[in-house]
Amino acid sequence: MKVNEESGDRSWRCPGCNSTLTDEPGDSSCWCGKETQPSRNSILPPHSCGQTCSKPRSTCSHPCTLQCHPGPCPPCTVLSPPEPCYCGKHSQRKNCRDTDYYNGWSCRERCGDFLPCGQHECSQICHPGVCGTCEVPVEVKCYCGRVQKEMQCSKQDDICDSFDLANNSWFEGSFSCESACGRTFDCGVHRCQISCHPQEEISAHCLFSPDVVTHCPCGKTPLKELMEQPRQTCEDHVPHCERICEKKLECGHLCQSLCHTGECDPCTQTMEIDCRCGRVTGETICHEGNVQQPLCFKICQATRNCGRHRCGEHCCPGEKKASQRIAQQKKQRLGPDSLPVEAEHICVAVCGRPLKCGSHFCEQLCHRGACQSCPEAIWEEVSCNCGQTVLHPPQPCGTRQPSCTNQCQRQTACGHPSVDHQCHPDDVSCPPCTYLVQKRCICGKTTFHNKPCHLQEAHCGEQCGQKLSCGLHTCKKLCHRPGECGDAQNGCEQICGKPKLLCNHPCQSVCHGQTPCKESTACQVKMSTSCACGNHKQSFKCLASTSNPTPSRPEIRCDEECERLDRNRRLAAALNIDPASHTNDHIPFSDNTLKLYKQMQSWGDAQESQFRVFAANKDEVRLRYEPMKNQSRQFLHLLAEDFGFESKSEDYDIHRSVLVWKSDKFVSAPTKTLAQCVKIRASQAAEAAAAAAIRPPSPPILETEPFNALVLTEPRFGLTIEEVNTALEPDLTSLQGFSFKVDFLNEEVLIKATVSYSAFLTPAPMEKSLEILKPRIEQTIRREKLAESVLLCHSDANGAISRREVPLRAGTGGWSAVAGRAASKPMSLSSTPAPEEAKPGRKLLLGLKKKRPQQPEAGKVWAALDGDVEC
Repeated sequence: MKVNEESGDRSWRCPGCNSTLTDEPGDSSCWCGKETQPSRNSILPPHSCGQTCSKPRSTCSHPCTLQCHPGPCPPCTVLSPPEPCYCGKHSQRKNCRDTDYYNGWSCRERCGDFLPCGQHECSQICHPGVCGTCEVPVEVKCYCGRVQKEMQCSKQDDICDSFDLANNSWFEGSFSCESACGRTFDCGVHRCQISCHPQEEISAHCLFSPDVVTHCPCGKTPLKELMEQPRQTCEDHVPHCERICEKKLECGHLCQSLCHTGECDPCTQTMEIDCRCGRVTGETICHEGNVQQPLCFKICQATRNCGRHRCGEHCCPGEKKASQRIAQQKKQRLGPDSLPVEAEHICVAVCGRPLKCGSHFCEQLCHRGACQSCPEAIWEEVSCNCGQTVLHPPQPCGTRQPSCTNQCQRQTACGHPSVDHQCHPDDVSCPPCTYLVQKRCICGKTTFHNKPCHLQEAHCGEQCGQKLSCGLHTCKKLCHRPGECGDAQNGCEQICGKPKLLCNHPCQSVCHGQTPCKESTACQVKMSTSCACGNHKQSFKCLASTSNPTPSRPEIRCDEECERLDRNRRLAAALNIDPASHTNDHIPFSDNTLKLYKQMQSWGDAQESQFRVFAANKDEVRLRYEPMKNQSRQFLHLLAEDFGFESKSEDYDIHRSVLVWKSDKFVSAPTKTLAQCVKIRASQAAEAAAAAAIRPPSPPILETEPFNALVLTEPRFGLTIEEVNTALEPDLTSLQGFSFKVDFLNEEVLIKATVSYSAFLTPAPMEKSLEILKPRIEQTIRREKLAESVLLCHSDANGAISRREVPLRAGTGGWSAVAGRAASKPMSLSSTPAPEEAKPGRKLLLGLKKKRPQQPEAGKVWAALDGDVEC
């Protein structure tokens, strides 16, 4: 642990990451972990306890026998115990590190173990696991003894003893030939109809003997109730009763026939049956339950699991399941693959989409998402173009040429030396040839001596100048190939330009060659006329034609405005004043308006002209603008206030626009334009600068920088930006209109505040808002134990802190705390600049005291916006 003499901090550096840590390091142990804090010994290696390592090995059960050591343990050198082969006939011993304890070994001899049949031995080479089924062919007989054949030993049925009547001997039967037995019963009349089964030496009792058959065929009535004399032999007739059979059929219904012998007739009861999808129900005959569900005409529109194909089946049995699945996905807002798809809608089509290799197609079942990589392999070498970098087979299909750091060996098509560059694939072209050569422009007028070789064409940029086919105009196209003049495709398309006979104006029709111009068409050339003094001007079209050779012209007379201007000119002449150069110092626009106007002069001039037209039109009351950006809307609001208009913003986001209307306070438009006011302000600044240069320098006025950020001092060790954002998010978002950015400094955390909704928020309101937010932040960081304290500070654009709040000393309270706050409060207030008249060197013209310009008060801009916080 290193102790800082100045601060007394105890810290140490981690040998792994070189970080400064203040937590006490844990106890260290030796390499094998048996001793904690091992003592130093010059004989033993560092951090070694000197005992046997004894660490278990992952490949065997023998522990390490070396002395406590660093690094991994060496391979085991002990002999393994005797290990038998798979069949157990032989055993062997190897070094423990060479012994395969998991897979075993084979002696490569014949196995010889008995197979499951217990008669034959296994003929395989010594192998792991069971020997398997017996496949030795054997001669076997069926149970009745009529069929004898050869089959595998493992395919025999149960081996049973059976009696052979022909040879009067017993034999072993191994299977059933499935034919009827046919052996006579003890009556000698009837025969057994059971399929091949083991035979007994004594014949079975007859199934039709009187002691066996005691009831009618349906089993409901005893024979003694139907017959006067009981049956004497098995050949006597068995009478039927008159009752319904009612035996249970395979379909579950009862037989409706009268008492009968033999099999019951097929079921003919009617039953209701649903179609395959369950939408339609109909009636049908039972037919022993072998009823196929009918198909309705409803076509299933459910999407299969692949997401590409639809079901399209008539009367789909999975349509109802699909609708339930889709409803559950929508209700729980689940993805398309979140629930299992019913079996009826598993797509069995082959995907068939081309794989990334470009040579094969996906052979899997149709599926969602991207196809897997191509399973094929390339069995040829894949080399770069120069052949010095090679990928040996096998390689996955679609493997691209390897990247090569050697120089490209390709020859250029022009024959010039190529630019040095690395070897690249064939789909990447070599750098263009930069060899300087002579090239002639495509029109043939100019020869260039230092043009790069790769340029296909050179252009001199001069007009062609060749005479066109019309004989009147020349080609105005810039340097081009021969035969591509302006009349090459559709003839000359230039304006005719020949003077007309009636008005002597140039013809505005498309070139019509040597033919005369159409005088019957009215001339469309614009002309202008003015009043006698030249104050008012008006444009009009010529409109001269053969039908109207002397059209009427508008006549403009001087009005009151002309008389006013004439009086002003005569008054200026009497007072010897030049009206062109004389201007007064009054500026009718605010400083913010002029500031924004300088950033967008051309657009600002257009808006000012529109405002003046709107002000001059007495009939127009409202002026609505299209949606525009925030800065443009601010300029319109400020300009409307200077003109005496009212304005507000409407709609939201990208559709937000400005509406301007005339209010009661509107009188007239300002006499000076924005451009004139900018020139006046520039001349005032130049006069002030000249006066300041003559005046002796005054001591600089120190202005305190306003607070615009918060800084967390002594943050917790291991604190991250995510933890700060999560803990302080409720407090930071409570301050409307502000956005905060968290940055880590050397040993502090900076929270920089910015205002996103206005460019005219003064620093004082921002500092006041941060002062209100600071107590909440301080409570949160102490509750969450993020840092020691929070202070107000000023941060520049690079994140450097140039000024911070003086922290209160811990342990003070009562009047000391009040005095501390009173002492630190002036540090948080921004200094108010001196009024313009009070600055030394200010020049007053003609001995008159200038009107003191009003400083824009905080919030004055917002009053003009009428609550439009987004502008």
